[in-house]
Amino acid sequence: MTDVPTISHYINGAAAVGTSSRTAPVFNPATGTVAKNVLLASTRDLDTAVAVAQAAYPAWRDTSQARRQSIMYNFRELLNARKGDLADILTAEHGKVTSDALGEIIRGLEVVEFALGMPHLSKGEYSENVSTGVDVYTLRQPLGVVGIISPFNFPAMVPLWYFPIAIAAGNTVVLKPSEKDPSAANWLAALFTEAGLPAGVLNVVHGDKEAVDALLVHPDVQAISFVGSTPIARYIYETAAKHGKRVQSLGGAKNHMLVLPDADLDLTADAAVNAGFGSAGERCMAISVIVAVEPVADDLIAKIAERVKGLTVGDGTRGCDMGPLITKVHRDKVAGYIDIAQNDGADVVIDGRDITVDGDPNGFWLGPTLFDKVSVDSAVYLDEIFGPVLSIVRVATYQEGLDLINASQYGNGTAIFTNDGGAARRFQNEVQVGMIGINVPIPVPVAYHSFGGWKNSLFGDAKAYGPAGVNFFTREKAVTSRWLDPSHGGINLGFPQNQ
Repeated sequence: MTDVPTISHYINGAAAVGTSSRTAPVFNPATGTVAKNVLLASTRDLDTAVAVAQAAYPAWRDTSQARRQSIMYNFRELLNARKGDLADILTAEHGKVTSDALGEIIRGLEVVEFALGMPHLSKGEYSENVSTGVDVYTLRQPLGVVGIISPFNFPAMVPLWYFPIAIAAGNTVVLKPSEKDPSAANWLAALFTEAGLPAGVLNVVHGDKEAVDALLVHPDVQAISFVGSTPIARYIYETAAKHGKRVQSLGGAKNHMLVLPDADLDLTADAAVNAGFGSAGERCMAISVIVAVEPVADDLIAKIAERVKGLTVGDGTRGCDMGPLITKVHRDKVAGYIDIAQNDGADVVIDGRDITVDGDPNGFWLGPTLFDKVSVDSAVYLDEIFGPVLSIVRVATYQEGLDLINASQYGNGTAIFTNDGGAARRFQNEVQVGMIGINVPIPVPVAYHSFGGWKNSLFGDAKAYGPAGVNFFTREKAVTSRWLDPSHGGINLGFPQNQ
């Protein structure tokens, strides 16, 4: 492995090697080969990054909002101009097709643009003369050093959900990206430095559980933001909260699409393919279960199968529709659910193992996979598979479908496809899920609303970005003020009263 480059940390405005010699391989999923290695930080390395961020915090906190916004604007312009370069990095390390990578970056850019409104978003309130000569006003101030732990499936977008808002509000950041596709984080940090961000405000530390645990318990880290699987999200929340930190910890999902008999099945089939197989299904907002209210299932399955036949699976640089999965281990785990489905009595309508790929045969390939008549007791239904696997569950009524969705341990996203406005309105009121699409398969909110689910899909104090993100990365002070003049002298030992 000595002939491949090694990705370093990014600390204090420059590449940093750190003290640990441990590394992990970074694969090109489309070829199955190790393209790079990445350094894995020790606790000491993490401590160094936090110390740098802590040292940079006072000056950044006291930098004028006008100056902070100017730097943020420069970053926005640079990122927009060079998003193609970043998309190439995402495709090379994650495997997603270039168009999907560009879409990820553009959604992240929306949050950068939202953060440009921080002077307005962080304004306090003022009440004059609440008592004679007394005014009360509130201030929103930054927290200090904040930690971000981001997942492999969106190596650009998820960090961009968090650090632009945190930095615009006056915080400094230590980002720990996934070690599976780490280069995007360094690229973004270097670009922000080029935009004028002072050294130490945004730091990137690569690593595994050692670095994560060090971040969670560090006394100088005030808050933790995380996206990942539910077991890890719960661990992040419990550990960080135990150590006195604010936490926004977004977990896993099993997103359902409820299809009513009056739905436009061509529109629904398009949406199911897009939401189920885009980014190889490695999305927490992917649709993984279609709840078909009979008699629509047979027609819908035929339409989905017809569309899948036209998809090309292959190297993301070749204009294919769907790329590989992130690692061989993950690919084999996802493919294993095909055997589980067969053993549990489901019909395997499309077997993703039976594909011809436009790419290196050693890549981590699995094509779109479709199951019908899936039992709700099967692991295929219950588990977050995180791959290009779509299950059909047939129900007799709207109520049966709604009850099925509400019984899930997850509550991240859901969708209903119907032409009945009354049914859609009832669904949005009754469904126990945090993000809902009405004839929209992936209801990810725009940047000025907040992202997050319910139940075991979200742990902690706040959703991501939007107003919730501003509140998370700031804290409020209330100031009660009286400017005395000589007429207000004298002694009064009674409890203050509002007259």
